Amino acid sequence: MMTILSNRPEVAENRGLSLPAGSGAVWLALAIAGMAAFYWTGLASLLDAWEQPEYSHGYLIPPIALYLFLILLPREDDDATAKTRNRGFGVTIVFFGLAVGLLGNLVNIPDISTYGFIACAAGLVLVCMGIRKGLLLWAPVIYLAFMLPLPNFIYWPLSIKLQMISSEIGVSVISFFGVPVFLDGNVIDLGVYKLQVAEACSGLRYLFPLASFGFLFAVLYKGPFWHKAVLFLSSMPITVLMNSFRIGVIGVLVDSYGIEQAEGFLHFFEGWIIFISCLGLLYLEAVLLQLLVYDRRPVHAMLDVDIAQLGRRLGRLGGIPSSRALVFSSVAILLAGLAWHLAPARASIAPERARLVLFPLELDNWRGRRETLELSIEKVLAADDYLLANYTDETKRTSANLFIAYYKSQTEGSGIHSPEVCIPSGGWEVSKWEKAKTGVRTPFGESLTVNRAIIQRGLNQQLVYYWFQQRGRSITSDYAAKGYTVWDSMTRGRTDGALVRVVTPIAHSETVAEAETRLQGFLKLALDKLPKYIPE
Repeated sequence: MMTILSNRPEVAENRGLSLPAGSGAVWLALAIAGMAAFYWTGLASLLDAWEQPEYSHGYLIPPIALYLFLILLPREDDDATAKTRNRGFGVTIVFFGLAVGLLGNLVNIPDISTYGFIACAAGLVLVCMGIRKGLLLWAPVIYLAFMLPLPNFIYWPLSIKLQMISSEIGVSVISFFGVPVFLDGNVIDLGVYKLQVAEACSGLRYLFPLASFGFLFAVLYKGPFWHKAVLFLSSMPITVLMNSFRIGVIGVLVDSYGIEQAEGFLHFFEGWIIFISCLGLLYLEAVLLQLLVYDRRPVHAMLDVDIAQLGRRLGRLGGIPSSRALVFSSVAILLAGLAWHLAPARASIAPERARLVLFPLELDNWRGRRETLELSIEKVLAADDYLLANYTDETKRTSANLFIAYYKSQTEGSGIHSPEVCIPSGGWEVSKWEKAKTGVRTPFGESLTVNRAIIQRGLNQQLVYYWFQQRGRSITSDYAAKGYTVWDSMTRGRTDGALVRVVTPIAHSETVAEAETRLQGFLKLALDKLPKYIPE
């Protein structure tokens, strides 16, 4: 079959398929409409995520990505239609994105749906431009990833780690200015005042937007590739160090002028000063990198920020050539969006269970006393139901703590926070976490394996067990728990589950083995009651 090339304005032929010139833009618009319908759950979740301070920069990412697309758009070519080849790879990527989006929709995890959206967008670029020209536009597609929130199982460990790093460097800054200070976990003790380096001070509010600006700097920077890599990679340590310096300065100001220095508008204003300073340091770094090259550019020409041709380049999108691959992809996306919206909604199963407020406080010789978490901790925990109780064996004068956090769903932004993340922020030093068999059998008939560690703060030692109780399974791995949640969402329509943690102090007069025997004895009594509150 012979392919006829034509420059006539009314018809462009592509491999035997006659399509009106300019109809490519129409098919692309239809594909975008289909994507909006198919990925709606994920896109709506992005709007919710962008309301959080850590991701408030998300609103800027799509327009900036469009700007990058336009300035990187290959130059006009009279026979672009004829020379554009290898669209099949783009079609493959489109269908991969649809498959990922379908998985996200089925398991009701918006994050997975948004990953599929970006993959599908990348596929459409390759379909429209062909693989040779499409790969030149990798930067705006990758840049879209900066608008996505991190999964909770990555966000929380990263947040806690940055809190600890920022606290330690901040205390060093305070000490440098001659202020007596003591660090207890993520609490900076100034004597009269105590400052908690909480989630809001971890630096993530600066790290995410600064990383996106670092990537933008790297793409726009006119220089060698290694310069670009340095600009992007350095944005993260710059952010951490500047945030730590901010915490240190706040500590010095609080010590001199009172706690008001860490509250209200002044605290907010200090954050903006640090953010702008980070941007300035990135720009200064780019200027210094120019000194290392022979062909130096003036400061005003160092970044590609020419907007004079944007209007003309935007107009070129209306002349996207039609192709069978584009038509096929657009129809597939439209049908996927239509089918998903016409399909009956999948009902989420909420198993019957008793609330943890009814969990017995008498377990053989053990007598319990309920406690409540601080409101700020409850908000971060975001559990649908929880139990925190201290039990005492009145005959042996020993104690154990039981904590259970239950979630009706773990797929819509909520999820379990591992003690491995939270315990160090309380000032506890943790021995190596290890999987350990307890010799205790669960009510579901399996031998219980737990995550075990000895934690210490000062002279106080405690033995800790924890595991994830998920729909009849006792799981020690965070990742396995996430995998089972996805599987059970598809196969059983359930994503409920709980974290169970038990702790007992290790007295100075006893061995670890004695504390282990006591904790396992208490655990056996508590396990018998669990199925009523954490359904199989």
